[in-house]
Amino acid sequence: MRRILLKLSGEALAGDKRFGFDEATVRGVALQIKQLVDDGMQIGIVIGGGNFWRGRSSENIDRTKADQIGMLATIMNCIYVSEIFRSVGMKTNILTPFECGSFTKLFSKDRANKYFEKGQVVFFAGGTGHPYFSTDTGVVLRAIEVDAELILLAKSIDGVYDADPAKCPDAKKYDEVSINEVIEKNLQVVDMTASILARDNKMPMWVVGLNGENSIVDAMRGEFHGTKVTV
Repeated sequence: MRRILLKLSGEALAGDKRFGFDEATVRGVALQIKQLVDDGMQIGIVIGGGNFWRGRSSENIDRTKADQIGMLATIMNCIYVSEIFRSVGMKTNILTPFECGSFTKLFSKDRANKYFEKGQVVFFAGGTGHPYFSTDTGVVLRAIEVDAELILLAKSIDGVYDADPAKCPDAKKYDEVSINEVIEKNLQVVDMTASILARDNKMPMWVVGLNGENSIVDAMRGEFHGTKVTV
């Protein structure tokens, strides 16, 4: 594949600390992505904000304001991860759907394509720029807009299960599952809005465990051990 969008879990980037960043984890991701970039692959990245904030973190805050805090959390994540990527020899740029001073550049498809063609890793921060939409929806939207061939979801678990494996030891892992089944059974690969958007635009998704050794590189080089969500 030539162009993919990678969705990184904010919580997974925090490692065992569960808050903030675990630099060893982020650096490990960076070294994997560098191998793919060196292979000529174009990589876009969306990062969740759950290592700092979730919209449901406080019931006393207006939902719109809470979601705006979450958007800013994703920007902090992208700035940090982008700098770790640069430290291992990659060129990066961060795009947001709203002006963010000199921290980022404003998203447009043409700008993203220009950066991709230059071999840069493009971070899509700030979600969709609107409340009530998650970074799940953001990654599917951006993948469609920039004509990505695949969304790779790097999560804290290694695939899609028919139940929460943390609560159900007998949960069954899918090697492959259709997006229609994901929606019908509410398997929560991504949220429902994102799932329907992926289905309607035929955007495939692969789920891998971020904590697996070389899981991202292996997935893109044919040694896939996660779950493929087909369209």
